[in-house]
Amino acid sequence: MAVIRQFEVGSQDRQQWQEESVEGEVIPLRLHGELFLQLYSLGSSSRVSKGQRSQNLRLSKDAFEQLVEIGRKHFGEK
Repeated sequence: MAVIRQFEVGSQDRQQWQEESVEGEVIPLRLHGELFLQLYSLGSSSRVSKGQRSQNLRLSKDAFEQLVEIGRKHFGEK
């Protein structure tokens, strides 16, 4: 698990379409007085442990707000 406090917009040379999608889970947390959102991806149907938590990230409030702004710019929303 990684705590993300800041994002940097990067680029990716090789982009590949992903046919299969998985479910996600968001858990609001308060740890030592600080608010976080913990994001989990759940195992795909081809995994041995289907539907179990797989990768996870924990976003600070600042990182979440930065991600929302990046998303709005990328998807063309105000």
